[in-house]
Order: sequence, then C-alpha cells, then structure tokens
Amino acid sequence: MSFAAPFRRTCWRSVSAVAALVLLTSAPIAPLCAQTAQPDQHAALSPGARAESAKPDPATPAAATSATSTAATNPAMPVDQRSATARAVDKVKQVAKAAGDIFHRVPCLQPKGVPDTMGSLPHVAAKLAAGKPVVIVAFGSSSTQGYGSTSPEFTYPNRLDTQLRRQYPSADITVLNRGKGGDDAPEMMKRLQSEVIDVHPDLVIWQVGTNAVLRNLDPGETGKQVEDGVARIQAAGSDIVLVDPQYSPRVTERPESARGMVKLLSRIAALRHVGIFPRFEVMRDWHERQAIPINDFVIADGLHMNDWGYACFAQLLGDDIIRSVGQVRAGVNVPADVRTYRPM
Repeated sequence: MSFAAPFRRTCWRSVSAVAALVLLTSAPIAPLCAQTAQPDQHAALSPGARAESAKPDPATPAAATSATSTAATNPAMPVDQRSATARAVDKVKQVAKAAGDIFHRVPCLQPKGVPDTMGSLPHVAAKLAAGKPVVIVAFGSSSTQGYGSTSPEFTYPNRLDTQLRRQYPSADITVLNRGKGGDDAPEMMKRLQSEVIDVHPDLVIWQVGTNAVLRNLDPGETGKQVEDGVARIQAAGSDIVLVDPQYSPRVTERPESARGMVKLLSRIAALRHVGIFPRFEVMRDWHERQAIPINDFVIADGLHMNDWGYACFAQLLGDDIIRSVGQVRAGVNVPADVRTYRPM
C-alpha cells in the first residue's frame, strides 16, 4: 500500500504557496488544512487554527500575482500558453476552495478524557523558541507516507509542516516524510540509521505497530526492536514521539492484538521516558464520543485515514509541539524525562 513514486515536497509546497494566496485574496479566511471537496466530507477550524490561518505567507503574493497577470495582460504570450496558465490558476483555485472545506462541518476537537502522553519536547521546543533551524522526521509506514490522502500535500507530515510554518513564519522548519507502505519494526530498523539518525533530526515522530498487528508479528520481538530503535534515536540527541495504531475496522477486528500493541508501545514510551501520541484512543474518541461515522475519517479499505483524519491528526500533534514551545518561552522547566498525563 504505497504510492508509485516518493513525494516531492518542494513541488507541492509551491502549489500550497499559490493556494495560500488565492485563499487570502478570494476567500474570507483560509483554513489551515486542505482536502479535495466531497459531498459528505467533514470539515471547521478550531479557534487556534483559525488565528494561524489568518497569517499571510510572505512568499506567495509575487508568485500568484505573476501567474495571474502574465496570462491576463501579456498580449505577446501565445494563446495556448495563456490558456494553460489560466487552467493552472483555476486548478489552484479549486485546491484553495477544497482547503476551505476541510473542517467546515466538523471541527477538529481536542478529545476529552484521553490522556496526553506527549510529554515535553525540550530539544525541538528550545530550538523553535530560539528561532534556530529545526528538522523533524516523520518515520513510519503507509499512514505516514499518506496512503488514502487525495494529494501528497494532504499527508499528515505536510499538514504538520504547514501548521508549524504558519505558527513560526520566520523559522527554518523541515519536515521529512520517511513513511514506507507495508513496513513495520523489522523493515524500519533496517533504514533507521540512513533515513532518520543520519539526518540529525531534532524530533522523530515514529508511527509503528499497525502492520505488526495485521501481519501477526511476534509482539515480544516487535517490542525489542522498537525499544532498541528508541534508544538509538535518544543516543543521537533527538526528541521522540511514538504513534500507536489507528482505530479503524481492519485493526479493531483484531481487538486483542490491537489492545496489546497499544499497551506495548505505551510501556516502551514510559520505560524510555519518551512521548507517545495515543492515536488509537483519539480516533476512538472521534467515533464513540463525537459520533463521527468511521467512514468519515477512514477510507473504503477500512484501514487508512482520509484527508480529514490526517488533517485532525496533524492538527492535534502540532498543537502539542506548539504547547511545548510555549512552555520553554514561558520559562517552564519541564525535564525531558517527565511525561504529563492530562486531558488533551
């Protein structure tokens, strides 16, 4: 379950930049996340996200103005070329409109009663607070790679990148997508050094365990591999957040294995004093407490999230990173090995 070719962040970031301008010039306020419009698709920004979306991207005005004015005002340009430019602008407007719909009907709410086990992220938070360059690696399988999203721009790593850049517009932030469909701990450990540790990340978000459940991998062996990987990442000086399996039909049809994997990853996080994002419980909250139908955040394969699911996942994850930066700026000294437990 993987895309035919790896994502090209630079290309999609350019599209995102132009889309941002269209939102700023033709819509009241641009929501944080985007999605291809569908009749039954959910989408309203939380108050914090709405405030972030109002911040303009200084890189976009010139690009969009050039694209529009060249097609409209340059009579020397061939008709076919002007038509192609006009079509490109129309496409950007469509993407921008989709961006305005992602949280329009159903907001991304902070789950109540779900413990926050993210803890503090002292390394990445201190660098963001100081305005230093930050590198974040999203490490995982197909739900990190973005299977189920309608565009590479709508994967959770790219949405997280957008959120953090809007929150810290002057910061040099790089979010690298190191997701590979079908992988779990055995395969991930083979590429841990070259794709994660060697890029010297400030934060590693490690999504793992879903394929172990689906493939009936030995939980004990999975636990050893994940614990070893966490230790190696810590030794390299990075903050770590583990992400447990998704709450979706393909996973929950194996309830014993799913619960076991959630507990296993939580135990490793507590043992190694690292954060964990409780994706399983967050998604269960969407369905059971917020009464959102499963097929409104999971695609037809019964496993992967759709655009709304990835958007809300990224939003909540980004909120926790931003909160940790706020603690550093406020002078709150939270040791790296302290993990807090509070309603999200």
